[in-house]
Amino acid sequence: MPGTVTVGLDGSPESFAAADWAAREALRRELPLRLVHALDWHSFTYAPLTGTASLTRWAERLPHDTAARLRRDHPDLRIVHEQVAREPVPSLLAVAESSELLVLGSRGLSRVAGILVGSVALSVVARAALPVVLVRAGAADEDEHRNGSAVTAPRPRAHGDVVLGLDLRRPAAEVLEFAFGAAARQAVALRVIHAWSPPSASGYTAPFDTGRSAQVASELTDVLRPWRTKFPGVEVSERIVAGRPAEHLVDASADAGLVVVGRFTRGPRTGPRIGPVTHSVLHRSPAPVAVIAHG
Repeated sequence: MPGTVTVGLDGSPESFAAADWAAREALRRELPLRLVHALDWHSFTYAPLTGTASLTRWAERLPHDTAARLRRDHPDLRIVHEQVAREPVPSLLAVAESSELLVLGSRGLSRVAGILVGSVALSVVARAALPVVLVRAGAADEDEHRNGSAVTAPRPRAHGDVVLGLDLRRPAAEVLEFAFGAAARQAVALRVIHAWSPPSASGYTAPFDTGRSAQVASELTDVLRPWRTKFPGVEVSERIVAGRPAEHLVDASADAGLVVVGRFTRGPRTGPRIGPVTHSVLHRSPAPVAVIAHG
C-alpha cells in the first residue's frame, strides 16, 4: 500500500508504544496506518505462557486487537493490518518499500550489562532506505506487560521539541527536510545541535578557537537559512557545542519529543551501516529517534 505509515508489531510493550506513535503521525500526515506482524518464532517472544493453540490464537489476534484499540482512540484514522509468514527483517524491509515512514519499537539499553536488545530494529535501520523511527516504552508499561496484563496503550511520552543532530560536513537535505517537517506537523520548536572538535592542545590558542567558533556558527546559519524560509512557522534555535555529538544529543533527548539523526550510506565501507553517533543515540535516547538515510 503506497503512502502509508507502517509499524511493525511483535507483541512487546515497545511495539505497542510504536503503534501509538505511528497512529498520531499518520493522522498528522493524513495517511493510512499499516500494522504488520511477521509470524515466525519472533512472534511468540512476548506471548503469554500458555498452550500452543492459545499461542497461535494470540499471534493471530495481535494485529486485529491492536487495530481495534487504535480505531477506538483515533476514529478518523484509516487502519489496515496484515500478517506475513516470513522473518521480521526481510518482511519489514519489503513493506518499507511502499511506505513513507516505518516505525518500530526499541528497548534501548537493557538493564543487564548495557547491551542493546532489539537486533531486528537495528538490522532494519541499517538497511532501510526510508526514514525509520524507533520508539521506546516506559518501564511501568513493560512491567505491566510482563505481569500478563491485556494489550493496552502505553503511556505516551509528553510532546517536546524536535532535536536535530546536524553534521555540517554533510548537511543532507533529506535529514533537514524531515526535521523541519516533523516540527511543523507537531507544532513544536526545532533545536539544531552541531558538535565540533576544537583544536588539540598542541598549538591551541584562544583567539583561534573564538574565530573558528564564529565560523562554524556562520556556516550553520547559512545551512539553515533556506529551511527557515521554507518552514516559516517553525521556531528554530541553533546550538554549537564542543565534544562528542552523541553525548549532547542524548542529553537533549531527555526532554525532547523526537530526535532526528542521519545515516550516511556512502563511503569506503560497504554493506549495512548505522554509524557511531546514530548507534549511540539509538542505545541511549529515551525519546523516539528518527534515522534518515542519505548519500
